[in-house]
Amino acid sequence: MTEDTPGFDKKSDVPADANGSADAAASPDEAAAPGPLAGDAQNGENTENDMHEEQGSGTADQDVAETAELDQVRTALNERTQDLQRLQAEFQNYRRRVERDRVAVKEIAVANLLTELLPVLDDIGRARDHGELVGGFKSVAESLEMVAAKLGLMQFGKEGEPFDPTVHEALMHSYSPDVTETTCVQILQPGYRIGERTIRPARVGVAEPQPGAKGEAGEADAAEEESGGPEEG
Repeated sequence: MTEDTPGFDKKSDVPADANGSADAAASPDEAAAPGPLAGDAQNGENTENDMHEEQGSGTADQDVAETAELDQVRTALNERTQDLQRLQAEFQNYRRRVERDRVAVKEIAVANLLTELLPVLDDIGRARDHGELVGGFKSVAESLEMVAAKLGLMQFGKEGEPFDPTVHEALMHSYSPDVTETTCVQILQPGYRIGERTIRPARVGVAEPQPGAKGEAGEADAAEEESGGPEEG
């Protein structure tokens, strides 16, 4: 047999729905704590955008720096290329100058040698004119003349050619009715040249037209024209 304890009621003083209310009241902090705010999300997006902008700005600065460096490299390359071209042109000019000097020195040396041989060649020419170039002497003389020709020595000066003071030296002078201009009528000593360079002028005797011959011929022609031509027999 059970006895009821005095002062205690079997029924609970808490209403039937008090459990739900109690649960709600049991966690006031949880009820008061808000969920994630929209502002925080926006702040996160702004931060991410700022990071992207900073990265983009850094990339742009890097591109500008690389472009400037590339321009410097191109400028330096152009300067070095111009220096190389200038040095190459100077070297080519140097080579041409050396080659020109080498040819000039060779020509001078050959001219000096042949100038010393000119008296020998003159003796050979006089011996040939007098019929004394015979036997072994003739062979030696012809060999010497052949070697001189191979070195570029050329003889000039012939009777009947017009007198040229740049290549002829007049040693004798006369007048002749057979010439119409100053003419070489006698070759006293032949001239020699190497290429376009004269190493000895030809020594010649010259003849000029007879004084008054041209005037007399002109007067005779004028007389014939006035008389209607020469008289017929």
